Amino acid sequence: MLPQFSKNLTFAPKFKKMSIEIQHITKRYGEQLALNDVTLSINKGIVGLLGPNGAGKSTLMKIITCFIPPTSGSVSVEGHDVMDDPMAVKRIVGYLPEHNPLYLDMYVREYLEFVAGVHQLKGEAAKKRIEAMIDETGLGLEAHKKIGALSKGYRQRVGLAQAMMHDPQVLILDEPTSGLDPNQLIDIRNLISNLGKEKTVLLSTHIMQEVEAICERAIIINKGVVVADDKIENLKQENSASNVVIVEFENEVSEALLRSIPQVGRVQQVKENHWILEPQGDTDIRANLMKWSVDRGLIIKTLQKEDLSIEEAFQKLTK
Repeated sequence: MLPQFSKNLTFAPKFKKMSIEIQHITKRYGEQLALNDVTLSINKGIVGLLGPNGAGKSTLMKIITCFIPPTSGSVSVEGHDVMDDPMAVKRIVGYLPEHNPLYLDMYVREYLEFVAGVHQLKGEAAKKRIEAMIDETGLGLEAHKKIGALSKGYRQRVGLAQAMMHDPQVLILDEPTSGLDPNQLIDIRNLISNLGKEKTVLLSTHIMQEVEAICERAIIINKGVVVADDKIENLKQENSASNVVIVEFENEVSEALLRSIPQVGRVQQVKENHWILEPQGDTDIRANLMKWSVDRGLIIKTLQKEDLSIEEAFQKLTK
């Protein structure tokens, strides 16, 4: 039995033109079913594409970027069909694959000049764009080196620079922060966040903190099937089986008094006037808590359910 879809699967109104439209995509490699009837709409902003190894994420990105054809179904990028007009798609898409292919014997600046030429950037326009990419990706001190002499983190930066060289409207990034140290990670996250304000960014990663830090929405694929598609906060809330609540009172309340709330089990103080209340069994105690506080003239300043982390939501949806 397939996992249940998350609620509110449509992230944007249907009448709004989407940057990427994926309709009933299926992909088989011989007898292996990599993608099974995937339908998605993706618009401007940063969308996380998550899933276990072998879930079909890289296959989907390769189809969107015209590297491989689907077995059935259709994909369009900014209105261009990947099968009917692949050259138009490639002109408006920047792609950083998981295994970053680079010419290791070329110097960084030389390689970026080559990439600019591929995109028919010439003269002063090419020079300005290359310098901008070197600056934005933090390659300034390494630009004179051969790519083969760079660390993995700096090679990732070169890959990002080539993906953005032609100022594409859509960026497909497969594990873009792989191999980066913590300082580099912050720089590249900031760069991707800024790009997401103007472009469509589809970001595949196994780093869940990265998803929470920069993505507005997450798509989770498991065994070739989309099992969830929603805003990050919604995914955490909807997949939480916990009825533990965190409550803040305006005035001081004792632990003994809180234990008098019907169906409350464990009571734990977090800090002054902040408490964690765990129900007996799987009961939602919020209604009881509100009635109890009104009866006693107590004011609740904040009340929220304890959410799952994105890691816990991911595990629940893909196990």
